[in-house]
Amino acid sequence: MSDEPISPRGDRDDHEAMHSDHDRFYIGGEWAAPTSSERLTIINATTEEVLGTAPAGAHADIDAAVAAARRAFDDPGGWRTWTPDARAEAMRRLAAALDARREEITRVVSSENGMPTSLAQMLEGAVPSLLLRYYADLISGSSPEEHRDGLLGRPVLVRREPIGVVAAIAPWNAPQTLASGKYAPALAAGCTVVLKPSPETAMDAILFSEAVAEAGLPDGVVNVVPADREVGAYLVAHAGVDKVAFTGSTAAGRSIAETCGRLLRPVSLELGGKSAAIVLEDAELDTETMRQELFAATLMNNGQACFASTRILAPRSRYGEVVDAVSSLAASLTVGDPLDPGTQIGPLATATQRKRVENYIARGKAEGSRLTAGGGRPAHLDRGWFVEPTVFADVDNGQVIAQEEIFGPVLVVIPYEDEDDAVRLANDSAYGLAGSIWTRDTEHGLEVARRINTGSIGINHYMSDPVAPFGGVKASGIGRELGPEGLAGYQQPKSLYL
Repeated sequence: MSDEPISPRGDRDDHEAMHSDHDRFYIGGEWAAPTSSERLTIINATTEEVLGTAPAGAHADIDAAVAAARRAFDDPGGWRTWTPDARAEAMRRLAAALDARREEITRVVSSENGMPTSLAQMLEGAVPSLLLRYYADLISGSSPEEHRDGLLGRPVLVRREPIGVVAAIAPWNAPQTLASGKYAPALAAGCTVVLKPSPETAMDAILFSEAVAEAGLPDGVVNVVPADREVGAYLVAHAGVDKVAFTGSTAAGRSIAETCGRLLRPVSLELGGKSAAIVLEDAELDTETMRQELFAATLMNNGQACFASTRILAPRSRYGEVVDAVSSLAASLTVGDPLDPGTQIGPLATATQRKRVENYIARGKAEGSRLTAGGGRPAHLDRGWFVEPTVFADVDNGQVIAQEEIFGPVLVVIPYEDEDDAVRLANDSAYGLAGSIWTRDTEHGLEVARRINTGSIGINHYMSDPVAPFGGVKASGIGRELGPEGLAGYQQPKSLYL
Protein backbone atom coordinates (compact mmCIF):
# COMPACT_ATOMS: atom_id res chain seq x y z
CA MET A 1 0.00 0.00 0.00
CA SER A 2 1.38 3.39 -0.98
CA ASP A 3 1.97 6.05 1.65
CA GLU A 4 0.35 8.57 -0.66
CA PRO A 5 -3.40 9.23 -0.62
CA ILE A 6 -5.60 8.01 -3.42
CA SER A 7 -7.26 11.21 -4.61
CA PRO A 8 -10.85 11.46 -5.92
CA ARG A 9 -9.63 12.80 -9.24
CA GLY A 10 -10.73 11.81 -12.70
CA ASP A 11 -9.80 12.66 -16.24
CA ARG A 12 -13.41 13.42 -17.17
CA ASP A 13 -15.97 15.67 -15.52
CA ASP A 14 -18.75 13.06 -15.43
CA HIS A 15 -19.92 11.25 -12.34
CA GLU A 16 -18.39 7.90 -13.20
CA ALA A 17 -14.88 9.39 -13.39
CA MET A 18 -14.86 10.19 -9.72
CA HIS A 19 -15.15 6.78 -8.11
CA SER A 20 -12.31 6.45 -5.63
CA ASP A 21 -11.24 4.32 -2.71
CA HIS A 22 -9.05 5.81 -0.01
CA ASP A 23 -7.17 3.92 2.68
CA ARG A 24 -5.50 6.45 4.97
CA PHE A 25 -6.26 9.12 7.55
CA TYR A 26 -4.19 12.28 7.86
CA ILE A 27 -2.95 12.18 11.47
CA GLY A 28 0.14 13.76 12.97
CA GLY A 29 1.47 14.93 9.61
CA GLU A 30 1.38 11.42 8.11
CA TRP A 31 -1.00 9.24 6.13
CA ALA A 32 -1.85 6.72 8.84
CA ALA A 33 -3.48 3.34 8.33
CA PRO A 34 -6.88 2.96 10.03
CA THR A 35 -7.22 0.73 13.06
CA SER A 36 -10.56 -0.71 11.92
CA SER A 37 -11.62 -2.56 8.78
CA GLU A 38 -14.93 -0.70 8.75
CA ARG A 39 -15.45 1.54 5.72
CA LEU A 40 -17.62 4.47 4.77
CA THR A 41 -19.45 4.20 1.45
CA ILE A 42 -20.14 7.56 -0.17
CA ILE A 43 -23.12 7.55 -2.52
CA ASN A 44 -23.54 9.95 -5.43
CA ALA A 45 -26.67 11.97 -4.68
CA THR A 46 -27.51 12.29 -8.38
CA THR A 47 -26.90 8.75 -9.65
CA GLU A 48 -27.50 6.81 -6.40
CA GLU A 49 -24.32 4.88 -7.27
CA VAL A 50 -21.18 4.43 -5.20
CA LEU A 51 -18.94 7.46 -5.54
CA GLY A 52 -16.13 6.03 -3.41
CA THR A 53 -15.18 4.55 -0.09
CA ALA A 54 -13.03 5.66 2.82
CA PRO A 55 -11.94 4.12 6.11
CA ALA A 56 -14.28 4.73 9.03
CA GLY A 57 -12.56 6.26 12.01
CA ALA A 58 -12.62 4.25 15.24
CA HIS A 59 -11.88 5.19 18.85
CA ALA A 60 -8.20 4.33 18.43
CA ASP A 61 -7.93 6.64 15.42
CA ILE A 62 -9.43 9.47 17.45
CA ASP A 63 -6.98 8.70 20.26
CA ALA A 64 -4.09 8.99 17.80
CA ALA A 65 -5.39 12.21 16.28
CA VAL A 66 -5.97 13.87 19.67
CA ALA A 67 -2.55 12.75 20.88
CA ALA A 68 -0.93 14.26 17.77
CA ALA A 69 -2.84 17.52 18.22
CA ARG A 70 -1.90 17.54 21.90
CA ARG A 71 1.80 17.19 21.10
CA ALA A 72 1.65 19.88 18.44
CA PHE A 73 0.08 22.22 20.97
CA ASP A 74 2.01 21.37 24.14
CA ASP A 75 5.53 20.68 22.93
CA PRO A 76 8.18 23.40 23.32
CA GLY A 77 8.21 25.29 20.07
CA GLY A 78 4.70 23.97 19.30
CA TRP A 79 2.06 25.79 17.23
CA ARG A 80 0.90 27.88 20.18
CA THR A 81 4.39 29.40 20.51
CA TRP A 82 4.62 30.52 16.88
CA THR A 83 4.34 34.25 16.32
CA PRO A 84 1.09 35.46 14.77
CA ASP A 85 2.99 36.36 11.60
CA ALA A 86 4.47 32.87 11.31
CA ARG A 87 1.06 31.24 11.80
CA ALA A 88 -0.42 33.63 9.23
CA GLU A 89 2.17 32.63 6.64
CA ALA A 90 1.43 28.93 7.17
CA MET A 91 -2.30 29.62 6.85
CA ARG A 92 -1.73 31.42 3.56
CA ARG A 93 0.13 28.36 2.27
CA LEU A 94 -2.85 26.22 3.17
CA ALA A 95 -5.15 28.68 1.38
CA ALA A 96 -3.01 28.40 -1.75
CA ALA A 97 -3.07 24.59 -1.57
CA LEU A 98 -6.86 24.66 -1.34
CA ASP A 99 -7.08 27.08 -4.26
CA ALA A 100 -5.09 24.62 -6.35
CA ARG A 101 -7.80 22.02 -5.66
CA ARG A 102 -10.79 24.32 -6.13
CA GLU A 103 -12.25 22.59 -9.17
CA GLU A 104 -11.78 19.12 -7.69
CA ILE A 105 -13.36 20.14 -4.39
CA THR A 106 -16.29 21.75 -6.16
CA ARG A 107 -16.93 18.69 -8.33
CA VAL A 108 -16.63 16.19 -5.48
CA VAL A 109 -18.88 18.09 -3.07
CA SER A 110 -21.56 18.54 -5.73
CA SER A 111 -21.50 14.80 -6.39
CA GLU A 112 -21.53 13.89 -2.69
CA ASN A 113 -24.36 16.10 -1.46
CA GLY A 114 -26.11 17.50 -4.54
CA MET A 115 -25.00 21.13 -4.13
CA PRO A 116 -25.38 22.89 -7.51
CA THR A 117 -21.94 23.52 -8.96
CA SER A 118 -22.62 27.24 -9.41
CA LEU A 119 -23.06 27.49 -5.64
CA ALA A 120 -20.26 25.04 -4.83
CA GLN A 121 -17.82 27.22 -6.75
CA MET A 122 -18.76 30.24 -4.62
CA LEU A 123 -18.83 28.37 -1.31
CA GLU A 124 -16.90 25.11 -1.17
CA GLY A 125 -14.30 26.15 -3.70
CA ALA A 126 -13.68 29.68 -2.45
CA VAL A 127 -14.74 30.31 1.15
CA PRO A 128 -12.14 28.13 2.94
CA SER A 129 -9.18 29.96 1.40
CA LEU A 130 -11.00 33.27 1.87
CA LEU A 131 -11.41 32.59 5.59
CA LEU A 132 -7.82 31.41 6.00
CA ARG A 133 -6.55 34.63 4.45
CA TYR A 134 -9.02 36.75 6.41
CA TYR A 135 -7.85 35.36 9.74
CA ALA A 136 -4.21 35.43 8.62
CA ASP A 137 -4.59 39.14 7.91
CA LEU A 138 -6.44 39.64 11.19
CA ILE A 139 -3.58 38.30 13.28
CA SER A 140 -0.68 39.63 11.20
CA GLY A 141 1.31 42.20 13.14
CA SER A 142 -0.84 41.69 16.23
CA SER A 143 0.24 41.11 19.80
CA PRO A 144 -1.39 38.64 22.18
CA GLU A 145 -0.87 41.09 25.04
CA GLU A 146 -2.59 44.34 25.97
CA HIS A 147 -1.42 46.76 28.66
CA ARG A 148 -4.12 48.44 30.75
CA ASP A 149 -3.87 51.12 33.39
CA GLY A 150 -5.26 49.54 36.53
CA LEU A 151 -7.77 51.42 38.71
CA LEU A 152 -5.88 50.37 41.84
CA GLY A 153 -2.65 52.10 40.92
CA ARG A 154 -0.85 49.14 39.30
CA PRO A 155 -0.67 48.21 35.60
CA VAL A 156 -2.36 45.12 34.23
CA LEU A 157 -1.31 42.91 31.33
CA VAL A 158 -4.09 40.96 29.59
CA ARG A 159 -3.00 38.04 27.40
CA ARG A 160 -5.12 36.24 24.84
CA GLU A 161 -3.95 32.63 24.77
CA PRO A 162 -5.07 29.75 22.51
CA ILE A 163 -7.64 27.53 24.13
CA GLY A 164 -5.91 24.27 23.14
CA VAL A 165 -6.94 21.21 21.15
CA VAL A 166 -10.16 21.78 19.22
CA ALA A 167 -12.56 19.05 18.15
CA ALA A 168 -14.16 20.44 14.97
CA ILE A 169 -17.20 18.53 13.73
CA ALA A 170 -18.57 19.52 10.33
CA PRO A 171 -21.85 18.51 8.63
CA TRP A 172 -22.54 17.28 5.11
CA ASN A 173 -24.51 20.21 3.64
CA ALA A 174 -21.51 22.54 3.14
CA PRO A 175 -18.62 20.44 4.44
CA GLN A 176 -15.65 22.55 3.34
CA THR A 177 -17.17 25.93 4.14
CA LEU A 178 -18.46 24.99 7.57
CA ALA A 179 -15.25 23.18 8.53
CA SER A 180 -13.19 26.24 7.60
CA GLY A 181 -15.32 28.41 9.88
CA LYS A 182 -13.82 26.35 12.69
CA TYR A 183 -10.24 25.51 11.74
CA ALA A 184 -9.35 28.93 10.25
CA PRO A 185 -9.90 30.96 13.45
CA ALA A 186 -8.63 28.08 15.59
CA LEU A 187 -5.33 28.00 13.69
CA ALA A 188 -5.07 31.78 13.83
CA ALA A 189 -5.49 31.67 17.60
CA GLY A 190 -2.73 29.07 17.97
CA CYS A 191 -4.96 26.05 18.56
CA THR A 192 -4.51 22.62 17.03
CA VAL A 193 -7.39 20.77 15.40
CA VAL A 194 -8.95 17.34 15.07
CA LEU A 195 -11.48 17.62 12.25
CA LYS A 196 -14.22 15.01 12.02
CA PRO A 197 -15.99 15.34 8.68
CA SER A 198 -19.40 13.84 8.10
CA PRO A 199 -19.39 10.23 6.84
CA GLU A 200 -21.63 11.32 3.95
CA THR A 201 -18.93 13.67 2.64
CA ALA A 202 -15.68 11.89 3.41
CA MET A 203 -14.26 12.26 -0.10
CA ASP A 204 -13.85 16.02 -0.11
CA ALA A 205 -12.11 15.61 3.25
CA ILE A 206 -9.41 13.66 1.40
CA LEU A 207 -8.73 16.69 -0.77
CA PHE A 208 -8.56 18.92 2.30
CA SER A 209 -6.09 16.50 3.91
CA GLU A 210 -3.92 16.63 0.79
CA ALA A 211 -3.91 20.43 0.97
CA VAL A 212 -2.83 20.33 4.63
CA ALA A 213 -0.01 17.95 3.80
CA GLU A 214 1.14 20.11 0.89
CA ALA A 215 1.02 23.33 2.94
CA GLY A 216 3.65 21.99 5.33
CA LEU A 217 1.94 22.79 8.59
CA PRO A 218 3.75 21.27 11.58
CA ASP A 219 2.91 17.65 12.29
CA GLY A 220 -0.29 17.28 14.29
CA VAL A 221 -1.56 20.85 13.90
CA VAL A 222 -4.43 19.61 11.69
CA ASN A 223 -5.69 16.00 11.80
CA VAL A 224 -8.61 14.64 9.77
CA VAL A 225 -10.64 11.56 10.73
CA PRO A 226 -13.98 10.93 8.95
CA ALA A 227 -16.22 8.86 11.22
CA ASP A 228 -19.79 8.15 12.21
CA ARG A 229 -21.78 9.86 14.94
CA GLU A 230 -20.86 7.39 17.69
CA VAL A 231 -17.16 8.02 17.12
CA GLY A 232 -17.93 11.74 16.97
CA ALA A 233 -19.45 11.48 20.44
CA TYR A 234 -16.25 9.78 21.62
CA LEU A 235 -14.25 12.72 20.28
CA VAL A 236 -16.51 15.23 22.02
CA ALA A 237 -15.91 13.54 25.40
CA HIS A 238 -12.20 12.86 24.85
CA ALA A 239 -10.02 13.88 27.78
CA GLY A 240 -7.44 15.46 25.46
CA VAL A 241 -9.87 17.93 23.89
CA ASP A 242 -10.12 21.51 25.20
CA LYS A 243 -12.99 22.84 23.07
CA VAL A 244 -15.70 21.45 20.79
CA ALA A 245 -16.95 23.33 17.72
CA PHE A 246 -19.98 21.73 16.10
CA THR A 247 -22.38 22.48 13.25
CA GLY A 248 -25.35 20.20 12.80
CA SER A 249 -28.80 19.38 14.08
CA THR A 250 -30.26 20.83 17.24
CA ALA A 251 -30.84 17.33 18.60
CA ALA A 252 -27.16 16.44 18.22
CA GLY A 253 -26.19 19.85 19.58
CA ARG A 254 -28.16 19.27 22.76
CA SER A 255 -26.35 15.99 23.34
CA ILE A 256 -22.97 17.64 22.77
CA ALA A 257 -23.90 20.52 25.09
CA GLU A 258 -24.82 18.04 27.83
CA THR A 259 -21.44 16.32 27.53
CA CYS A 260 -19.51 19.58 27.47
CA GLY A 261 -21.54 20.96 30.37
CA ARG A 262 -20.68 17.95 32.50
CA LEU A 263 -17.00 18.31 31.58
CA LEU A 264 -17.03 22.12 31.93
CA ARG A 265 -15.65 22.18 28.39
CA PRO A 266 -16.09 25.24 26.13
CA VAL A 267 -18.37 24.55 23.18
CA SER A 268 -19.73 26.44 20.21
CA LEU A 269 -22.87 25.11 18.54
CA GLU A 270 -24.27 26.27 15.21
CA LEU A 271 -27.55 24.41 14.95
CA GLY A 272 -30.89 24.43 13.17
CA GLY A 273 -33.16 27.20 12.03
CA LYS A 274 -36.65 28.03 10.87
CA SER A 275 -36.05 31.61 9.83
CA ALA A 276 -38.71 34.07 8.71
CA ALA A 277 -38.74 36.17 5.55
CA ILE A 278 -40.98 39.13 6.40
CA VAL A 279 -42.50 40.66 3.26
CA LEU A 280 -43.53 44.21 4.18
CA GLU A 281 -46.43 46.05 2.57
CA ASP A 282 -44.19 47.99 0.20
CA ALA A 283 -42.02 45.07 -0.93
CA GLU A 284 -41.29 44.70 -4.62
CA LEU A 285 -41.04 41.04 -5.58
CA ASP A 286 -41.49 41.11 -9.34
CA THR A 287 -38.02 42.26 -10.40
CA GLU A 288 -35.45 39.71 -11.53
CA THR A 289 -32.96 40.91 -8.93
CA MET A 290 -35.43 40.41 -6.10
CA ARG A 291 -36.39 36.99 -7.44
CA GLN A 292 -32.75 35.94 -7.44
CA GLU A 293 -32.19 37.29 -3.92
CA LEU A 294 -35.37 35.63 -2.64
CA PHE A 295 -34.25 32.33 -4.15
CA ALA A 296 -30.85 32.62 -2.44
CA ALA A 297 -32.43 33.47 0.91
CA THR A 298 -34.99 30.67 0.86
CA LEU A 299 -33.97 27.74 -1.37
CA MET A 300 -30.19 27.95 -1.71
CA ASN A 301 -28.40 24.58 -1.67
CA ASN A 302 -31.63 22.73 -2.38
CA GLY A 303 -33.07 24.09 0.87
CA GLN A 304 -30.30 22.34 2.82
CA ALA A 305 -29.16 25.51 4.57
CA CYS A 306 -29.68 26.13 8.27
CA PHE A 307 -30.20 29.87 7.76
CA ALA A 308 -32.85 29.56 5.02
CA SER A 309 -35.88 31.83 5.39
CA THR A 310 -38.37 29.00 4.90
CA ARG A 311 -41.26 30.76 6.69
CA ILE A 312 -42.46 33.56 4.42
CA LEU A 313 -44.66 36.03 6.31
CA ALA A 314 -46.94 38.00 3.97
CA PRO A 315 -49.32 40.91 4.76
CA ARG A 316 -52.90 39.71 4.48
CA SER A 317 -53.65 42.58 2.10
CA ARG A 318 -51.11 41.15 -0.38
CA TYR A 319 -51.28 37.50 0.61
CA GLY A 320 -52.50 36.12 -2.73
CA GLU A 321 -49.92 38.18 -4.62
CA VAL A 322 -47.06 36.93 -2.44
CA VAL A 323 -48.22 33.31 -2.69
CA ASP A 324 -48.32 33.62 -6.48
CA ALA A 325 -44.86 35.23 -6.62
CA VAL A 326 -43.25 32.61 -4.39
CA SER A 327 -45.00 29.74 -6.15
CA SER A 328 -44.02 31.07 -9.57
CA LEU A 329 -40.40 31.35 -8.42
CA ALA A 330 -40.35 27.78 -7.11
CA ALA A 331 -41.96 26.38 -10.27
CA SER A 332 -39.51 28.23 -12.52
CA LEU A 333 -36.34 26.78 -10.99
CA THR A 334 -34.22 24.38 -13.01
CA VAL A 335 -34.01 21.02 -11.25
CA GLY A 336 -31.35 18.59 -12.37
CA ASP A 337 -27.77 17.37 -12.32
CA PRO A 338 -25.79 19.52 -9.86
CA LEU A 339 -22.72 19.32 -12.13
CA ASP A 340 -24.66 21.22 -14.81
CA PRO A 341 -23.92 24.96 -14.41
CA GLY A 342 -27.53 25.76 -15.27
CA THR A 343 -28.98 23.71 -12.41
CA GLN A 344 -30.53 25.69 -9.55
CA ILE A 345 -31.94 22.80 -7.51
CA GLY A 346 -30.05 19.54 -7.22
CA PRO A 347 -30.86 16.35 -5.30
CA LEU A 348 -30.96 16.11 -1.54
CA ALA A 349 -27.86 14.67 0.05
CA THR A 350 -29.17 11.25 1.09
CA ALA A 351 -32.12 8.94 0.59
CA THR A 352 -32.90 9.37 4.29
CA GLN A 353 -33.03 13.14 3.90
CA ARG A 354 -35.41 12.90 0.94
CA LYS A 355 -37.70 10.60 2.92
CA ARG A 356 -37.67 13.09 5.80
CA VAL A 357 -38.63 15.95 3.47
CA GLU A 358 -41.37 13.92 1.80
CA ASN A 359 -42.80 13.03 5.20
CA TYR A 360 -43.07 16.74 6.01
CA ILE A 361 -44.78 17.41 2.69
CA ALA A 362 -47.30 14.69 3.50
CA ARG A 363 -47.79 16.23 6.96
CA GLY A 364 -48.47 19.63 5.40
CA LYS A 365 -51.13 18.13 3.16
CA ALA A 366 -52.68 16.26 6.07
CA GLU A 367 -52.84 19.45 8.12
CA GLY A 368 -54.94 21.06 5.40
CA SER A 369 -52.45 23.46 3.88
CA ARG A 370 -52.78 24.26 0.20
CA LEU A 371 -50.02 23.01 -2.11
CA THR A 372 -49.27 25.75 -4.68
CA ALA A 373 -46.03 24.42 -6.19
CA GLY A 374 -44.18 21.13 -6.31
CA GLY A 375 -44.91 18.49 -3.72
CA GLY A 376 -43.47 15.48 -5.52
CA ARG A 377 -40.46 14.11 -7.34
CA PRO A 378 -39.48 15.63 -10.72
CA ALA A 379 -41.06 13.57 -13.50
CA HIS A 380 -38.08 14.01 -15.83
CA LEU A 381 -35.57 12.50 -13.39
CA ASP A 382 -35.72 8.75 -12.82
CA ARG A 383 -32.84 8.54 -10.36
CA GLY A 384 -31.24 10.76 -7.74
CA TRP A 385 -32.72 11.98 -4.46
CA PHE A 386 -34.69 14.86 -5.96
CA VAL A 387 -37.69 16.70 -4.53
CA GLU A 388 -39.50 19.44 -6.43
CA PRO A 389 -39.30 22.95 -4.96
CA THR A 390 -42.48 23.01 -2.89
CA VAL A 391 -44.68 25.83 -1.58
CA PHE A 392 -47.55 25.61 0.90
CA ALA A 393 -50.14 28.37 1.35
CA ASP A 394 -52.87 28.77 3.99
CA VAL A 395 -50.41 27.80 6.70
CA ASP A 396 -50.82 28.67 10.37
CA ASN A 397 -47.62 29.47 12.26
CA GLY A 398 -48.43 26.76 14.80
CA GLN A 399 -48.42 23.93 12.27
CA VAL A 400 -45.63 21.36 12.23
CA ILE A 401 -44.41 22.48 8.79
CA ALA A 402 -44.14 26.04 10.13
CA GLN A 403 -42.32 25.16 13.33
CA GLU A 404 -39.96 22.27 12.56
CA GLU A 405 -36.86 22.48 10.39
CA ILE A 406 -37.49 20.50 7.20
CA PHE A 407 -34.05 21.03 5.62
CA GLY A 408 -35.21 20.71 2.05
CA PRO A 409 -36.80 22.81 -0.73
CA VAL A 410 -40.08 23.44 1.10
CA LEU A 411 -41.48 26.91 1.84
CA VAL A 412 -44.58 27.92 3.79
CA VAL A 413 -46.41 31.24 3.32
CA ILE A 414 -48.10 32.57 6.45
CA PRO A 415 -50.38 35.65 6.56
CA TYR A 416 -50.03 38.46 9.10
CA GLU A 417 -52.30 41.37 10.02
CA ASP A 418 -49.83 44.20 10.68
CA GLU A 419 -46.14 44.68 11.42
CA ASP A 420 -46.53 43.95 15.12
CA ASP A 421 -48.18 40.68 14.17
CA ALA A 422 -45.37 39.93 11.70
CA VAL A 423 -42.75 40.48 14.41
CA ARG A 424 -44.72 38.29 16.82
CA LEU A 425 -44.93 35.47 14.28
CA ALA A 426 -41.26 35.73 13.34
CA ASN A 427 -40.28 35.46 17.01
CA ASP A 428 -42.78 32.65 17.66
CA SER A 429 -40.24 29.93 16.95
CA ALA A 430 -37.97 27.66 18.93
CA TYR A 431 -35.17 28.83 16.63
CA GLY A 432 -33.36 32.11 16.10
CA LEU A 433 -30.59 31.78 13.54
CA ALA A 434 -31.27 34.14 10.64
CA GLY A 435 -34.04 35.86 8.70
CA SER A 436 -34.76 38.50 6.10
CA ILE A 437 -36.88 41.64 5.59
CA TRP A 438 -38.24 42.58 2.15
CA THR A 439 -39.05 46.24 1.60
CA ARG A 440 -38.34 49.28 -0.59
CA ASP A 441 -37.47 51.32 2.51
CA THR A 442 -34.16 50.06 3.89
CA GLU A 443 -34.27 52.23 7.01
CA HIS A 444 -37.73 50.98 7.90
CA GLY A 445 -36.57 47.44 7.18
CA LEU A 446 -33.76 47.94 9.70
CA GLU A 447 -36.26 49.10 12.31
CA VAL A 448 -38.24 45.88 11.88
CA ALA A 449 -35.06 43.77 11.77
CA ARG A 450 -33.95 45.11 15.16
CA ARG A 451 -37.13 43.66 16.69
CA ILE A 452 -36.49 40.10 15.51
CA ASN A 453 -34.88 37.77 18.07
CA THR A 454 -32.27 36.17 15.84
CA GLY A 455 -28.53 35.96 15.33
CA SER A 456 -28.46 37.59 11.90
CA ILE A 457 -30.87 39.10 9.42
CA GLY A 458 -30.68 40.57 5.92
CA ILE A 459 -32.53 43.41 4.20
CA ASN A 460 -33.72 42.40 0.72
CA HIS A 461 -31.24 39.53 0.65
CA TYR A 462 -29.46 37.13 2.97
CA MET A 463 -25.81 36.18 2.79
CA SER A 464 -23.48 35.98 5.76
CA ASP A 465 -20.21 37.90 5.51
CA PRO A 466 -16.94 36.64 7.02
CA VAL A 467 -16.31 39.94 8.80
CA ALA A 468 -19.49 39.61 10.89
CA PRO A 469 -20.30 37.06 13.61
CA PHE A 470 -22.63 34.22 12.62
CA GLY A 471 -24.64 32.08 15.01
CA GLY A 472 -28.00 31.85 16.69
CA VAL A 473 -30.09 32.19 19.79
CA LYS A 474 -32.54 29.79 21.45
CA ALA A 475 -32.42 26.34 19.82
CA SER A 476 -30.19 27.63 17.03
CA GLY A 477 -27.07 27.38 19.11
CA ILE A 478 -24.43 28.85 21.39
CA GLY A 479 -21.50 31.06 20.44
CA ARG A 480 -20.46 32.70 17.19
CA GLU A 481 -18.32 31.91 14.18
CA LEU A 482 -16.72 34.33 11.71
CA GLY A 483 -15.48 37.87 12.31
CA PRO A 484 -13.16 38.84 15.15
CA GLU A 485 -15.73 37.25 17.45
CA GLY A 486 -15.00 33.88 15.83
CA LEU A 487 -11.31 34.27 16.64
CA ALA A 488 -12.08 35.24 20.24
CA GLY A 489 -13.96 31.96 20.64
CA TYR A 490 -10.66 30.08 20.37
CA GLN A 491 -8.80 32.28 22.83
CA GLN A 492 -8.91 32.51 26.61
CA PRO A 493 -7.86 35.65 28.46
CA LYS A 494 -5.27 35.64 31.20
CA SER A 495 -4.77 38.62 33.50
CA LEU A 496 -1.29 39.43 34.80
CA TYR A 497 -1.18 41.97 37.62
CA LEU A 498 2.12 43.87 37.56
